[in-house]
Amino acid sequence: MKKFNKLLNRLGIARIIIILFFIALCILAVVIKLPISMLLSETIMRTGMYGILVLAMVPGIISGTGLNFGIPIGIICGLVGGLYSIEFNLNGFTGFFTAVAISIPLAAAIGYGYGLLINKVKGSEMMVGTYMGFSAVSLMCIGWLLIPFNSPAIKWPIGKGVRVTISLSERYAKVLNNFMNFKIGEVEIPTGLILFLFINCLFMWIFLRSKSGVTMKAAGDNPKFAEASGINVDKCRLRGIILSTVLGAVGIIVYAQSYGFYQLYQSPMMMGFPAVASILIGGASTNDAKISHVLVGTFLFQGLLVMALPITNEIVKEGDLSEIVRIIVSNGIILYALTKAGGGEECE
Repeated sequence: MKKFNKLLNRLGIARIIIILFFIALCILAVVIKLPISMLLSETIMRTGMYGILVLAMVPGIISGTGLNFGIPIGIICGLVGGLYSIEFNLNGFTGFFTAVAISIPLAAAIGYGYGLLINKVKGSEMMVGTYMGFSAVSLMCIGWLLIPFNSPAIKWPIGKGVRVTISLSERYAKVLNNFMNFKIGEVEIPTGLILFLFINCLFMWIFLRSKSGVTMKAAGDNPKFAEASGINVDKCRLRGIILSTVLGAVGIIVYAQSYGFYQLYQSPMMMGFPAVASILIGGASTNDAKISHVLVGTFLFQGLLVMALPITNEIVKEGDLSEIVRIIVSNGIILYALTKAGGGEECE
C-alpha cells in the first residue's frame, strides 16, 4: 500500500488518468477492430518525429530559465539550414546532415543573443520567450520574402519569396524513418528515426553529467547558492538557452524529413506548446527535467492524438469529428500540462 501511495504521489492523479485513458483507447481500438498495429506504428513514428523538439525543453529547465516557449527561434534556424541544403541540390543523408550542420552554428549564434535577452528579464522568461518566439515567426515572414533563394523547388515561379510548403519527397523525406526499419509483427519500427532520437538523448544525458552540465543544474536549482560558490549563473543560463535553441533547430529538420515537407511562414508559431505539454506530462516541472520525462511524455501525448481520432470517427460515423476531437484532445492535454507549469510534488 505504501508503494502504491508513493507511486501515486510521484505520478500524480491527473497523469495516471492520462496513462489509463491511453490504455483504454488501445483496448477500445482492438474491440472495434481498428488496425491497432498501424496505430502503434504511427505512435512510435510520431514519438521519434517530435522527440528532439521535446528534448529541447530540457536544457532550459535545467539551467533555471524554465520552459522555452521561444523554441520557434531555433525552429526558424533549422528551416533556414534545411532550405540551404535544398538550394545546394543535396539529397539523402548528405542533404539531411548538411541541413543539420548549417543550422547548428546559426542556432547557436541566434541562441546566444536570445539568451542575453532572457538573462535581462529574470522571473519573466516564459512570457518574454513566448513573445520572442511569436515575434521571430512574424518577422521571418518578411525574411522568407527577401532571402535570395534560387532553387525552383524553393521559390515561387512568379515574383519573389519562397513557397509556404516545400516538398522533400525528392530530397531526404523519411531518410531516417527508412534506415534499417523493420517490423515486429505488424508494427513498423523506424529504426533510424528512433536511433537518432536516442543518440541526441544520450548526448544530453552525458552533458548533464559533465562539469558544465552539473554547474548548469546547480545554477538552476539554487542560483544564489551557486553564485556564492563561484558559479557564473548567467553563463549557465546562457548555455542552457543556446543548447535549447540548437536542439530546436535539429528537431525541426528531423520532424520535416519524417513529415515530408518544410512548412514556413506562420507554421512554427505554435510548435512550442505541444513540446511543453509533452515534457510536463512526462513528469517534468519548471525546475526539473529528465530524459525519461521526454520519452514518456512524447509517447503519451502523440499516442493519445493518434488513438483518439480514428476511434471517434468509428464510433460516430455521421459527420467528420476528427478535427474537433483533435483540438479537444491536444488542447485539453496542453491545458492540463500548463496548469502544472508551476511545478510541485505531482510533477516531481
